Parts: sequence; structure tokens; C-alpha cells
Amino acid sequence: MSGTPQVLLADIGGTNARFALADPAADAPLLVDSVQRFAVADFPSLADAARHYLHESGQHDAGIVHGVFAVAGRVDGDEARITNHPWVISRPRMKAQLGFERVTLVNDFAAQAMAIPLLKASDVVPIGGAAWTPEDAPVHRTYAILGPGTGLGVGALVIREGRQYPLETEGGHVSFPPGTPEELAILDRLSAQFGRVSNERLVCGPGLVNIHRALSEIAGEDPGPMQPADITAGAEAGDPRCARAVDVFCAVFGAISGDLVLTLGAWDGVFLTGGLVPKMLDMIRHSGFRQRFEHKGRFSPTMARVPSLAILHPHPGLLGTAAIARREAQVAP
Repeated sequence: MSGTPQVLLADIGGTNARFALADPAADAPLLVDSVQRFAVADFPSLADAARHYLHESGQHDAGIVHGVFAVAGRVDGDEARITNHPWVISRPRMKAQLGFERVTLVNDFAAQAMAIPLLKASDVVPIGGAAWTPEDAPVHRTYAILGPGTGLGVGALVIREGRQYPLETEGGHVSFPPGTPEELAILDRLSAQFGRVSNERLVCGPGLVNIHRALSEIAGEDPGPMQPADITAGAEAGDPRCARAVDVFCAVFGAISGDLVLTLGAWDGVFLTGGLVPKMLDMIRHSGFRQRFEHKGRFSPTMARVPSLAILHPHPGLLGTAAIARREAQVAP
């Protein structure tokens, strides 16, 4: 442990709030043993959740005065709203409530993007045959990152002359582009329910349920209430409609991942993260994900050389906030 003051980290999604501490002077700034997870529904605000973590971990009197908080929503100046949860987070209010000197708010997928340079080969699993090798100090790279959980997060990392620039986006809310007649029929069903249909309406936990319900309605059946775990379990047990829902989910995930590479020029790789990726890893690897990822017309040969990598690190959002804390402390890696 260095003499540099520790930093409070948080990765806030629509379902879970993950907290940890960082040592910004360390080569590995995330203190993994400090990680704790809570349900956001158990707390009225982020400040309440943060205070609970500091007390639970015995850090409430540790002199922590800096927090880096990644939130699953758009950061607009000093305010952030969680897209899939009612919390509204104010930077000045957080400073006052926690007694901090500094609070940094970032989009959760900007934090996920900042984790990429800290990932090791053991932290990722390739989807498809294109290889990726971690670099100690990449100089010129463009990476995309996206992942389904409660919603669909999208971000990117642009590295120029060794400097890292994470891009904060709401790319999960781009309009869904169907690629097959079946997907057109699903879009028709979802349009009747939602009006405009974004990628997030299909590629996230609730999106998997939306796909299954749309397929059931097309077949003239009512599946009743379902949870994402019901569908993945049904697919593993051999239920044909659940299996088809998973296939469609993975194919659409691959198609929009490839579209993101084309949009950003992320030729150095796309990283797949979010709560569903580790749970569905085998399904994704044995699906049409990579075929749809590469199927980009005249750019198909180029796409075949772009790595797509599933992140298996258990806390990539916290890893990225630790990287941000290190950068803000102006401590060399």
C-alpha cells in the first residue's frame, strides 16, 4: 500500500451498485479485496449506498475525500440520471453529503472502456478466430465496448500518442436494424408495444424476454411472465422457442457489435461485457454472433480480422474507475 490517499469507487447499474477502493499510486490500482455489491433498490440514493459501504468496510473514518462514480446513464454536467433506475445523482450534493473534496462522475461504459488497457489475456475469451494481445503501453488504438445487462451499454476508447480518451455514449438507444425476415416480424411486434424500438429493447436481460414474447406471439401463444434466466435455462433444457430466442439475441448482438466497429473505426477490437456475457458465454460462442459480426458486405474481409472479446474480469467497471482515479491523481502507471 502506498502513502497516496485511497479513492472510493462505484459502478452503478440499474440493478446493482458495486463499490471498492483504489490505490491510485499502484500498478494495479483496484483493491480487489475491497469490492462489495449491493442492490440499488435497497437505498434511496447513491450517497446512502456509499455511506453504507464505507461503514460496512470500516472506512468511514479513513479520511477518503475523492470518489469516482460510474453510472449507467448520461452524465450531463454536474448531474447524472440512471436510465433504468430512479436515482438522480448530483456532483455538488454528493460532495456535501459525503464530505468529499472531489467527486468524478462518468458514464459506466466510459469506465468500462478505461479498463481495457488494464486487462490481461486471462481476463478475456475470444469470440471467433481473430486474435488480440494485451499491450503494456498502446500508442495508437481504437477499441469499442458494449454489453447487455439490465440495459445495453456502449462506449469506446481512443488512444492517441499513448493518451487515453474514453467516449461516453448512449449507443444502446440507437434504432434496431433488423437483418432477417424473422427479425422484421419481431420488430413489428415490438413496435406495436414500444413505438420506436432501440437495440436495447432486444439486447439486454429484458430484451431477451422481449424476443421470446415476440416469437411466442408470432406463433399465436402467450408465454406468460418470464425472466431472462427462465429463457436461458429453457434453452439449455432443449425448449425450442427458448433456444430460438437465444439464437436471435446472439445474432442481433453480433450484428450491432459489428456495426459499432464500422461506426467508430474500432479496427483494434470490440470488447463484450455486461452481466449477461459471462452467463451466456457458451451460447454466444456457439451462436451466429461472429457470422453476423463479420457479415458486412464489402467490409466482410476487414471485419474477419477484427477481434471480438468477451470480458471475464469480474469487475471491469471498477477496474476502469480505478484507472480514472489513477489518471486524475497524475500518478504514472
